[in-house]
Order: sequence, then structure tokens, then C-alpha cells
Amino acid sequence: MAVKEGDFIRLEYTGKVQETGNVFDTTDENVAEEAGIKLDAKTYGAIPIVVGGGHVLKGLDEALVGMKEGEEKKVDITPEEGFGLRDPKLLQLIPMGEFKKQGMKPEVGMAITSDGTTGIIRSVSGGRVRVDFNHELAGKNLEYDIKVIKVIDDDVEKIKSMIELHYTAPNIDSEKHDIQIIDGVVKIAMDEMAKFDKKPYMDITFARFRIARDIWENMENIEKVEFVDVFEKKVEEAAEAAEIAEEVIAEEALEEAVEKVEAEEIAEEVLPEEEKKE
Repeated sequence: MAVKEGDFIRLEYTGKVQETGNVFDTTDENVAEEAGIKLDAKTYGAIPIVVGGGHVLKGLDEALVGMKEGEEKKVDITPEEGFGLRDPKLLQLIPMGEFKKQGMKPEVGMAITSDGTTGIIRSVSGGRVRVDFNHELAGKNLEYDIKVIKVIDDDVEKIKSMIELHYTAPNIDSEKHDIQIIDGVVKIAMDEMAKFDKKPYMDITFARFRIARDIWENMENIEKVEFVDVFEKKVEEAAEAAEIAEEVIAEEALEEAVEKVEAEEIAEEVLPEEEKKE
């Protein structure tokens, strides 16, 4: 069956700059290592996406439509379909004094962030710093090798795939998510490890919103998505608590017995002294 817009799939890809052949992004760990772009914090392998959901570049979304599971394709991406054309307005001159106020020494190639946008310092001269806020791949023609690994049909697996896409955490096991679909309502209780995630609260909220949006926009008859946080006392924990309680009681009983013996010994020592005085 051909892939269509709205399908949930697993995708492998490698992206290169056409002019140089340099790899700038890939799902293949070996390719990333060979290209010198491997990130230790990144999990490699086929990624879950919704075709047409904006999870990949527009040109890739369009190329995926009509492909079949297991099919491979080479796709050329124009700047308009990729990271956009270069915008001269995004080349800005910033006074050196602004950097000094921040205690920074600007150098060519340094990345800086201004108003939430990242830019690269292109030149430093005459008390002014030229910063390029264009995306580093803006204006470039790209080439992608893509492969549709799997078309996801099961509804629960579709939901798990969106959790995997939007809530990245290496310690979370997707098989431990408890997902129920009842009367148009999806209830998600994530793996226990998610409760101890150190992500900022707002990051977690946005991730949950993106998961919910992709579910109700691309799955039929789903009107509501609920995230359930359950804190349950498990049998093992109850047993452990009982053992601790027994140990505490035993220790208290032992302390009472020791105190009683010591009191009796003191009484025996004091009594003869009093008899001598009489």
C-alpha cells in the first residue's frame, strides 16, 4: 500500500549538501561517525513521523507520498523546499560594546543567541561584529537518501511513536507506556521513569501538547488526549515498608530491654551503699 498524507511511518534518512557532498544530518550512526557529526546524546535509528505533519522538511514530506514500505529513494531539495533562501536582513552588525556588556569576547565562528534566534559571527572588525542569523543551510541545494522502514497501522503503536518523537529520553521504555483508547479519549500513563525526568516543566508541557495534537489531527475519532500521572504503592514497596517497621520495632524492644537491665544493675549497686549507711 502506498504511503499517503497522514500516515504514521518510520523513516531512515541521510542529508547532504549537493555542492560539497558533506553529510549534515542522518539517522545512521555509522554514517554520522564517518562524517564526524556523531552526537553521543542522540539516539540513532529510524525515526517516527506523520507524513505531511511537518516533522521533516516540506520537500521530504512531499517525496514520501506514494512510496511503499521498504522502498528507498534519492530526493533533491531546493532551498525553497528546505531551509529557505538566504535573507540579507538577517546579516546584522552589532557594536562590540554589546558583547563587552555581556563579558563576551566575540570570535569568528562563534554561535550567539539573540531574542531566541541563533546566529554565527562572520567577522569582527572596526568595533563592529557581523552576525549571520540565517540558518546555516539556507540557500543551499540538498540531497537526501530516504527509506520507508515501516508503515505503522496499530493505533496504540501510532501513539507510542509520537511519544518517542516528541518526548526524547534515553531511560524511558516505550513498552512500559500504558495507553488506553475509550470512546474517543486517549489516556496515556507513561513509563514510571518519566516521573523522574529532569526536563523543565514547560518543556514537558509543550512535548505533551505536540503529542496530543499529532494524535487528534491524524487519528480518526479521537477528540481528547489525557496524560495520567499515577503514583501507586506497589506490593514490593509495601513488603519493604513492613520489613523496615519490624526492624524498628525490634530495635526499640531491644533498647527498652537494655535500659531495663541497666536500671536494675544501677539499683543493685545503689542498694548496698544505702544499707552500709544504715
